[in-house]
Amino acid sequence: MTITRINSNSRLSGAVTFGELVFLSGQVPDDSLDATGQTHEVLAKIDALLAEAGSDKDHLVNATIYLKDIEQDFAAMNEVWSAWLSPGQAPSRTTLQAELARPQVLVEITVIAARR
Repeated sequence: MTITRINSNSRLSGAVTFGELVFLSGQVPDDSLDATGQTHEVLAKIDALLAEAGSDKDHLVNATIYLKDIEQDFAAMNEVWSAWLSPGQAPSRTTLQAELARPQVLVEITVIAARR
């Protein structure tokens, strides 16, 4: 099977396809917003990468969500996440608190999806 790398640089690829699976790197926001705005921005990036890889949010099989402060930002992130998902298409999911790459990043999300 062929491995295809999308939006690659010397350290990582934004997405990697292998067979019928699409693996996305952790997506973070570009702008310093609150958790609601950051979640919207990250999900838009995920939509774009999934489309480029031949998939979409309705084909998610797994998601991992990292929050800088789970107590403070879980509800805001979860509200945006729940509105973004199509009814009946929720993937398996893990949400955890973590120190993220930059101080202003509050939300990072990585997903695995099947191709359409």
